[in-house]
Amino acid sequence: MDEKDIELFNDSIERCSAQPEFLTRFYTLFLASSDAVARKFERTDLRRQARMLKTSLYIMMLASEQTERIAHLSRLARLHSRSGLDISPELYDLWLDRLLQAVREFDPKFDAEIETAWRRLLLPGIDFMKSRY
Repeated sequence: MDEKDIELFNDSIERCSAQPEFLTRFYTLFLASSDAVARKFERTDLRRQARMLKTSLYIMMLASEQTERIAHLSRLARLHSRSGLDISPELYDLWLDRLLQAVREFDPKFDAEIETAWRRLLLPGIDFMKSRY
């Protein structure tokens, strides 16, 4: 993985995470994006989910560059698979789009280069999750 992408992603997520409303805004956008998404989160503690999301973003970033981190991503994939939470592959595209919308709103330095870094770092993990559905 490109060091510049890692730096851009890390700096961006730190700027966004410094604002407590960031992950709340993401979940507002994501839940509104689809009835299927809203149903999946009906009984979810969104505060707890937001904490897990931040950790998951770093796991996905690390998994994109280090094969030993795949074990962590494998557990996430199993949890989200058809036999687990049944998160269908198309929902990951909505997830990424809404996440980047929230980043765009909360990162004052957001630009095309930062968006590309987020995509490059998260897409390998997303593709992995989809493949394990």
